[in-house]
Amino acid sequence: MAQDVTLITGASSGIGEALARRLARDGRPLALVARRTDRLEALASELRSGQGLDVHVVAQDLIRPDSRRALAEEMDRRGLAVDWLINNAGFGTVGRFWKLPVERELEELRLNVEALVELTGRFLPAMVRRGRGLVMNVASMAAFAPAPYMSTYAATKAFVVSFSEGLAAELRDTGVNVLCVCPGFTRTEFQDKAHVETATIPNFAWMTADAVADEAVRAVGRGPVLVNGLMNRMTAAAAHFVPRGVMARIVGGMMKPGAA
Repeated sequence: MAQDVTLITGASSGIGEALARRLARDGRPLALVARRTDRLEALASELRSGQGLDVHVVAQDLIRPDSRRALAEEMDRRGLAVDWLINNAGFGTVGRFWKLPVERELEELRLNVEALVELTGRFLPAMVRRGRGLVMNVASMAAFAPAPYMSTYAATKAFVVSFSEGLAAELRDTGVNVLCVCPGFTRTEFQDKAHVETATIPNFAWMTADAVADEAVRAVGRGPVLVNGLMNRMTAAAAHFVPRGVMARIVGGMMKPGAA
């Protein structure tokens, strides 16, 4: 009989790692997926020894189109059934769009959107057949407004929110939950990798990855979209009443790189 596991993509750092730690405390067997095998193995070893869990490591670069099928086949080969799927892997780019390498923008689309949709499509049918499960998609506050200098990233996250909301409506009464998690500014490696200028962002606007993960787990089953943190929820609600052109200017002022 297959073992139920929670599969977390992008589990080697940031919110993905925090979710792994949080779910390990609940005693959930895990399958950790990312490119960096050394980090995954270190985390898995820590969770196995500290929590006595079954923690499986699957190294895959989900930007590669063939990797998602390979991941699904590897789960079958190991006798693992994905009970919770957490689509967390993603990255952002910052700068004037026409100055950014278009190949990297396309990779951003492949990871943030295409991989998320394909993995959901590969693992969801079995959840529906079993009458239980969860698809958790990690989006961002960037989904709720145009984001100059992060135009591709914001667009991918807007897709994730819309996709999740539609999927949740389709899955009503199936026993399968959908939760789209929308963090605001979260202290992870994301900012350094995306070269985001953070000097103008006040300390009170930041959350920790652990706080985001804990709130996400507690929100399962309570609705399809979670905006993390009270201040972010107020900001997201207010954004509905502000013209999108005005929002674009506000966000652009916050995100404009120094050399843009």
